Amino acid sequence: MSKSLLSRIKPRHITKLKPSLNYPSSTNINIIVNQVCDILRTRHIQWEQTLETKLSEHEVVPSDIAHLVFDKIQDSELGLKYFYWVSDRPYGCSLDGFAYSSLLKLLAKFRVFSEIESLLESLNCGERLVSREAVDDVIRAYSYSGLVDKAFEFYTFAVEKCGVVPSVVGCNAVLDALVRVGRFDVAWKIYDEMVERDGGSEDICVDNYSTCIVLRGLCKEGKMEEGRKLIEDRWGRDCVPNVVFYNTLIDGYCRNGDVGGGYLLFKELKLKGILPTIETYGALVNGFCKKGDFDLVDKMLKDMKLYGLSVNVQVYNNIIDARYKHGWPVKAADTLRKITESGCEPNIVTYNTLIAGSCRNGNVGEAEQLLELGIERGLIPNKFSYTPLIHVYCQQGNFDRASHLLLQMTNGGHKADLLTYGALIHGFVDAGEVDVALSFLGKMMEHGVTPDAGIYNVLMSGLCKKGRFQAAKDLLSEMLNRNILPDTFVYATVIDGFIRNGALDEAKKLFEQKIERGINHDVVGYNVMIKGYCRFGKMDDAVSCINRMIREHNFPDEFTFSTIIDGYVKQHNLKAALGIFSQMLKRNCKTNVVTYTCLINGFCRNGDSIGAENLFRQMQSHGLMPNVITYSILIGSFCKEGELSKAASLFEQMLVKKCIPNDVTFHYLVNGFSNNAISEVRNDTQEQEKSMFLDFFKRSILDGWSSQTAAYNSILICLCLYGMLNTALQMNNKMASKGCLSDAVTFAALLHCICLEGKSSKWESIMSCRLNGPELNVALKYSLILDQYLPHGVSSKASLILRSLVEDCRSHDQEVTDLNASVT
Repeated sequence: MSKSLLSRIKPRHITKLKPSLNYPSSTNINIIVNQVCDILRTRHIQWEQTLETKLSEHEVVPSDIAHLVFDKIQDSELGLKYFYWVSDRPYGCSLDGFAYSSLLKLLAKFRVFSEIESLLESLNCGERLVSREAVDDVIRAYSYSGLVDKAFEFYTFAVEKCGVVPSVVGCNAVLDALVRVGRFDVAWKIYDEMVERDGGSEDICVDNYSTCIVLRGLCKEGKMEEGRKLIEDRWGRDCVPNVVFYNTLIDGYCRNGDVGGGYLLFKELKLKGILPTIETYGALVNGFCKKGDFDLVDKMLKDMKLYGLSVNVQVYNNIIDARYKHGWPVKAADTLRKITESGCEPNIVTYNTLIAGSCRNGNVGEAEQLLELGIERGLIPNKFSYTPLIHVYCQQGNFDRASHLLLQMTNGGHKADLLTYGALIHGFVDAGEVDVALSFLGKMMEHGVTPDAGIYNVLMSGLCKKGRFQAAKDLLSEMLNRNILPDTFVYATVIDGFIRNGALDEAKKLFEQKIERGINHDVVGYNVMIKGYCRFGKMDDAVSCINRMIREHNFPDEFTFSTIIDGYVKQHNLKAALGIFSQMLKRNCKTNVVTYTCLINGFCRNGDSIGAENLFRQMQSHGLMPNVITYSILIGSFCKEGELSKAASLFEQMLVKKCIPNDVTFHYLVNGFSNNAISEVRNDTQEQEKSMFLDFFKRSILDGWSSQTAAYNSILICLCLYGMLNTALQMNNKMASKGCLSDAVTFAALLHCICLEGKSSKWESIMSCRLNGPELNVALKYSLILDQYLPHGVSSKASLILRSLVEDCRSHDQEVTDLNASVT
């Protein structure tokens, strides 16, 4: 249509209406314009002839009333219809500036941008045929439609080509649009021009709103001080004209994390006698919420009440959401009651926030009640109401309820989105129900929801875990055929699945297939393949893969190098592993705990515990914390070499660092100390580090316990005195499963740990006591020894409980003795 319009525009000559005694009066002109509009609206086949006849009767030139028709018609299609008719007439007359301006205003009102642009291309701007009002309307139409570049382009066109400067309203529209999309440099330029014009014109070229828009832009950039200077330059030092400017600055400080700066401005505002508004408090409340300072949030709410301001539901919703995010307790029922009592009605967002929070905290029952309560209050739940519940039910494996909620949601007219389906699919895959998850993939596509790479990745991962590699490959092909671009992890997931199940050749085919499809591998993709080569001992292929990735400008990361190092270590090629480590350092690639652990393992495999220790210390000097694997490898090496003192010391160091040991750690310690018990007990003359583990192990052996039981109990005592109750209880159960039953020492150690955690009153609900009198005395003996190892100022009620148990046992034995004596 725009080309058609452009072709109809003829060269213009500005004409003025010639006074005529016969020309209709203004009243008659209005009647004629109304009749013209009625004829245009009828859409009769012969409307052109009817129009021609009507205007001829009144001796009116069609172009002379064009601006009145455009103003009256209020329909862009009919306005263009009249414009075409006037332009196509054999003896057509040129439109004047009023007509073009009115047509532009009409087109702007209905956002007919293609026709606007065609009309502007045809104008001879030197004739100033466009009015300021028309310019304002077009700028606002572009700005409010989000066409910011077009708005600025037209602003420049009007000023530079047409010589028409928009009013302050038009300038503010383009200024606001530019700031909203972050085009601050252009916005500042326009504002400077407005200020400059304002100095030499009687018209208002810049107003408070203009300055506030620029202030908001500066605050968006985090330049609150520059914003303050802008205000001072315009109104003078320490002068902020009104609360709107204060609100903008306060919001800027709070959004940029400087809530203190915002609060100082708030105090300044109050000192100057300016009344804060809901927006003032809203900005501060949001700022304090982000900081998690809910005491000040409560203070702000009380302050609002003093000023007679009602807290709106949006503020309450933000507070609830922030409390959940910062881990503060939220009592849903109390929260809803307080909101209602304040005279504010909770909305569906309130309920959705509470439902999501309850689900995150695992309180799905409360979340269900909230959903029902919202419905009872007449609120219409949406996808944000149902999705958290669906997600948590999937995590719990309650797929029937999750599916029912999905049905309830869709029956309510709410279309499930990617997040909802993603929750279901992820939940079914985690539960091993891959086929059900695949059926939901089909359903979501039937309902017009396109799966993303993440959903395909989850499904392919589930298929690979089930060993269904062909199905995973087929799903990958389906994804590519649907033009869904794979992300970093999709190919990596399938390739890794093949590798984990021993199908290296299939993994290689898929790796090459990705390149054939024109999809380049990134570091993650190469790392998966390198890991596969290393797993199968194909180190030459792994190194070749590294060289290939470098040629493709994908530079190895710490995972790449660590994988190669580990591969060489497992091939007993420590020299090659150290060579790769050297390359890693030369490339300034950051080492991590995995890198050092692999090398430490290499030294230990070679029987070089001194080299392993040196590397262990080097790792810590670089700020890297050893993990359970690092500690376990070294402990196992020390135990193998008979260095039990070092193994025990390292185990305690591990516990001090709060690194939780695992079954491998326990296995190394029990075997090492069981096999070397005699030599360790006799080794009193050798200088050794003070070790709780060794002290209890030796004491247990001398007291007659087997070496295996002594080792188990020594581990348990260390776990208990270092506050690892859960690990200790789990280990105790494993001891029993291996035939090493709990004894008096075990009981004393666990009782100490329970009491140290402040659970002395609940010890009987955590473990049972089946010890007889002599065994209780042994437990008390070891408990008193354990008391000596407690840190200064720390006490345990364990020994008091055991004394009480011993006394109770003695009293019971005495009663039995007395009873037997009386019977005799």
